[in-house]
Amino acid sequence: MKINKIHGAILLGVVLSAGMTSCKTSNRYKSPEVDAANLYRDTVTTDTTSIASLSWKEYFKDPKLQQLIEEGLANNFDLKIALQRVEQAKSYYSSAKKAALPSIGLGGTITHNTTSSKSEGGSVSVLSKNSNQYAFGLGAIWEVDLWGKLSRQSKAKYAQYLNSQESRNLIQSNMIAGIATYYYTLLSLDEQLRITHETIGLLKETVNTMDALKESGQLNAASVEQTKATLYSAEVSIPDLEMAIHQAENSLSLLLGRKAGGVERSSFAEQEVPKELKVGLPIQMLANRPDVKSAELTFRSAFESTNAAKANFYPTVSLTQGSLIGFGASNIADLFRPENLLARVLGSVVQPIFAQGQLAAGLKAAKAEQEAALLSFQKTVLEAGNEVSNVLYNYSSSLKKNDLREKQVTSLKNSVEYTQLLLKAGESNYLEVITAESNLLNAQLSQVSDKLEQLQATVDLYKALGGGTK
Repeated sequence: MKINKIHGAILLGVVLSAGMTSCKTSNRYKSPEVDAANLYRDTVTTDTTSIASLSWKEYFKDPKLQQLIEEGLANNFDLKIALQRVEQAKSYYSSAKKAALPSIGLGGTITHNTTSSKSEGGSVSVLSKNSNQYAFGLGAIWEVDLWGKLSRQSKAKYAQYLNSQESRNLIQSNMIAGIATYYYTLLSLDEQLRITHETIGLLKETVNTMDALKESGQLNAASVEQTKATLYSAEVSIPDLEMAIHQAENSLSLLLGRKAGGVERSSFAEQEVPKELKVGLPIQMLANRPDVKSAELTFRSAFESTNAAKANFYPTVSLTQGSLIGFGASNIADLFRPENLLARVLGSVVQPIFAQGQLAAGLKAAKAEQEAALLSFQKTVLEAGNEVSNVLYNYSSSLKKNDLREKQVTSLKNSVEYTQLLLKAGESNYLEVITAESNLLNAQLSQVSDKLEQLQATVDLYKALGGGTK
């Protein structure tokens, strides 16, 4: 049996022992510390109950809105693109993980040697001796991960893979919130349109009454024209409302991944605004929000990449091209005979010397990227706390307007009724009627805006706390 042996027992011993263990050049990853105290400013809670723990089906109870969200989850293009990004990142991670394993393949080599010999007479050496060596079997190429460089690169890719999943979750959360926002906006526009049509009906009755009073000599033409102008002002707002509805339907259709068109929906009156929303603890919010988790995973990837850059300074130990277990012979006809078994190990140890400057620059860049990722994570945490704080304050402030707005609308409805009766009795002038009806319209539209503001706050808070990924 012929067995080719590589000279250098020390190198071979290092290569073989490296398969069992690898040296570590740095510490294991730890999540950055976060100070979550007073993250919501003045809102302090000890209750761990959070609306973010609810699935979107539990949180959004309108059946028609649920149908739209389901359609968006199935057809939204941004979500589909994000899913492909996840698959792409998964492939990169799989490739990086396999880089630490030997690359094994079936192949063969032919080595042809030509050496010199003296010519007849012995005075001149000429190239005349030829020999061939044939080999066939399993070949291997393997960089031994002594210092953890390949392992760190694999971990960095794994963090990027997880990051892609969080990016997808963020897109899903934003998409659900976007669908709910457009849905509530459409309902509010429908309600504004209904109220405006109702007010137009009142104004038309007032115009008819004033026309009759003019005919009887109790009012002049100027007062009638002034009332008609108020009527026309209300009527001219109808096309603007219809245009806003048309645009909102188209925008919602795009989110749903469908062509522009109408959207089936319920009514604004059917929507209930909760009196209280559970926010849980700030640390729960940070653990739920996809953007916070994504920022931490970006830092984690940079951390692992920095450690991989440190490992570049150490020697690279590897099995090189030509390492083979199989058969070898000088005659191809004898290649596969049992006595011609061959085991050939070709290894190398490379210690960077002249590339130290380049490696140092790479390490410096990796450290800067890691520090930037840490700062970005810290900023994202503060932004998350600010967002929740703002939504909570806006929500509570808007709720305070409800009772006063209801009293305002009730008083103005009474005012319209009383002034119309007084006008018919000749005890009120047209300006009082017009003013009362105009004020009622504005108050009712403001009441719709208040409710929309509160519904929007429920959507924003659900998203801000990290809801919508389940």
